[in-house]
Amino acid sequence: MDTESTYSGYSYYSSHSKKSHRQGERTRERHKSPRNKDGRGSEKSVTIQPPTGEPLLANDSTRTEEVQDDNWGETTTAITGTSEHSISQEDIARISKDMEDSVGLDCRRYLGLTIASLLGLLVFLTPIAFILLPPILWREELEPCGTICEGLFISVSFKLLILLIGTWALFFRKQRADMPRVFVFRTVLLVLIFLFVVSYWLFYGVRILDSRDRNYQGIVQYAVSLVDALLFIHYLAIVLLELRQLQPMFTLQVVRSTDGESRLYSLGHLSIQRAALVVLENYYKDFTIYNPNLLTASKFRAAKHMAGLKVYNVDGPSNNATGQSRAMIAAAARRRDSSHNELYYEEAEHERRVKKRRARLVVAVEEAFIHIQRLQAEEQQKAPGEVMDPREAAQAIFPSMARALQKYLRTTRQQHYHSMESILQHLAFCITNSMTPKAFLERYLSAGPTLQYDKDRWLSTQWRLISEEAVTNGLQDGTVFVLKCLDFSLIVNVKKIPFIILSEEFIDPKSHKFVLRLQSETSV
Repeated sequence: MDTESTYSGYSYYSSHSKKSHRQGERTRERHKSPRNKDGRGSEKSVTIQPPTGEPLLANDSTRTEEVQDDNWGETTTAITGTSEHSISQEDIARISKDMEDSVGLDCRRYLGLTIASLLGLLVFLTPIAFILLPPILWREELEPCGTICEGLFISVSFKLLILLIGTWALFFRKQRADMPRVFVFRTVLLVLIFLFVVSYWLFYGVRILDSRDRNYQGIVQYAVSLVDALLFIHYLAIVLLELRQLQPMFTLQVVRSTDGESRLYSLGHLSIQRAALVVLENYYKDFTIYNPNLLTASKFRAAKHMAGLKVYNVDGPSNNATGQSRAMIAAAARRRDSSHNELYYEEAEHERRVKKRRARLVVAVEEAFIHIQRLQAEEQQKAPGEVMDPREAAQAIFPSMARALQKYLRTTRQQHYHSMESILQHLAFCITNSMTPKAFLERYLSAGPTLQYDKDRWLSTQWRLISEEAVTNGLQDGTVFVLKCLDFSLIVNVKKIPFIILSEEFIDPKSHKFVLRLQSETSV
């Protein structure tokens, strides 16, 4: 009895001490700073909230290394606004640096525009000043010019008008992007125009202003020659900036780093930075939108295989983790032969589920459109106050197809690209233009180009150009450069179009003669 009572007392004391110890640990955890809750003070991650907009579906997938449920599209019904992008402190620092660089780019862009505007103003005022200064300074000493000068005045006026329109059309266009470097040809043309105008002013000051030339007709012709030279420089600008790049000389293969989707483009003589701009402009209309959720299947599959492996340390805690890692790798290699079967059945099951929900969606949308068509026929006989506009009609039929569309978008992992407001706008647009259910569903049944979606869903608006060559150099055979954004990269490989030798071969029409050969065993 004494032994039993002693043992029970010892048990009560042990459990009481353990409870006190756990309470002390919880107290110490509450007093810890927030950055040490997970025990990894140096590995921080920040979740960026998405742009404002009401998502149709719950975006439950997070781009982390955690293992996800295989039926995440089937079971998740919560609606949340949390973003799926988690980035580290280095990414935050890089984004802040990009913002600072963008401020510098804006200053540089407006500085270049200001310099070009001042130079253009100087160019257009110079011929007018050449004509007006002599009558203002020494009118009484000038020789009469008469009809010849009046004709030259009309000629200068129309030439300046043509030059003004051409300059506005060629130089003062809205800038499409911020380049990392200046445009070489444009800079060369501006310097050439500046030196040209300065040389004309020097000659005018030395030979006309200082000597007070009395030949006013010669002065006007001097101004006319300046305007003619400016028109030729404008023609040179058109050749260098617009016509030189029209003939295709290179083929650019653009490959997206995440899924390997590629396109081919033909370009002429361009610098690397201008070729990168052309590639990005075509990317938004030719490449399907980047969907990071489609890339999580392989990560989940690998994590699931590794989660099924158990390693037992029979030698005790003295053994290091290297042996465990080797054992897990060896076990994964032994299971490699059966992994292709799992992949086959997973893909088959996913395709079956997609086809099933696609069929349900098509039927639901067709029934909804039939209903709204019947309503349109009945509304013609009703009072004007009861007629619905396209927006109200879209809101009336949307609940009948919302669940099927929700499940399909979850299964195909497109839910974060389509908000409820965008779907209602598209539905109202289809109703307004009498579009069929197939036309309405085309946006959701297959992934479209990036321009088809809202700008808030693009995930790629700021790019970095990475090249071993200077970005102002022209394209060459074998040049490779990379366009990198936060989520993926575009690798561009430049190939020169080969020289083609095309020969001609003449065939005489009279040579088309044929002979019918008959054999004894044939039926003919």
